[in-house]
Amino acid sequence: MSEYHTPVLLQESIEALVQNPNGIYADATFGGGGHTAAILSRLSGDGKVIAFDRDIDAINNAISDERLTLVHNNFRFIENYAEGLRRSLADARDDRGPAIFDGILADLGVSSHQFDTADRGFSFRFEDAPLDMRMNQEAKLTAKEVVNSYTEEELEKILRLYGEVDGARNMARLIAQARNAKEINTTGELDAAIAKMLPKGAEHKLLAKVYQALRIEVNQEMRSLEKFLEGATRSLKDGGRLVVITYHSLEDRMVKNFIKTGNVEGTEHKDLYGRTQAPLEAINRKPIIPTEEEISANTRARSAKLRIAERRAGA
Repeated sequence: MSEYHTPVLLQESIEALVQNPNGIYADATFGGGGHTAAILSRLSGDGKVIAFDRDIDAINNAISDERLTLVHNNFRFIENYAEGLRRSLADARDDRGPAIFDGILADLGVSSHQFDTADRGFSFRFEDAPLDMRMNQEAKLTAKEVVNSYTEEELEKILRLYGEVDGARNMARLIAQARNAKEINTTGELDAAIAKMLPKGAEHKLLAKVYQALRIEVNQEMRSLEKFLEGATRSLKDGGRLVVITYHSLEDRMVKNFIKTGNVEGTEHKDLYGRTQAPLEAINRKPIIPTEEEISANTRARSAKLRIAERRAGA
């Protein structure tokens, strides 16, 4: 599992998550199985873990444990699964909703395996890699299609919103000019198309933003995260924990806003008494970040932030 992906903030996230050793937990992003294995180690024989991943490579990392159920699907559908699970464990006439989980964990980072497998196209380190970037390899939309078929205006919007790229308009224009001459098929060809804008000595910083923006668009990550947060909240029992590890400001802002207000925009809705009507209560006001020791051992942990929330009773 460690070769596939080294789990980030492992001890901190599992300690926050597992409050009942007999409970039912969800690992919404199975990956290499590191977090799932740690959850299982804290559970009794009666505990259960439901783990989700849309990447078949991750599903192939299945752990042999009768307490684990592995689901090949996007975590945005967690509420659908929770409803089916609740009905299988209780009277089918029971209409209390999908609340079944004692805790739900989501590590939103791209796995080391995805970054390090050249033909997945997630990294600019491999010049001849195909422009793919699909987390679900059965999905139709690829980075190649985004780069070659989206309008300049659409490309600019993606680069600006999802990559926070300065000069997004100019970069979109460079991509359009390059594809007009020849279809852009590989990571190297994309890098060459925008080479004029890459700052000397710091090329990788801007490339990282560009690849992040394309990856988010290909996988519809922001929409999936919003749907997940909504569904996960409704799938938690009263007092159940939601534990989320983020890696960039866009998703961290969404998680922070959702915990505070119950929506990703951060719009507060108050009752007649002026109280914010949010179903979750933050356990940590400031995000937990990795130690210097963890970052030294795993540089991909450097931007991680851990937020913990608990479902309010009756919310």
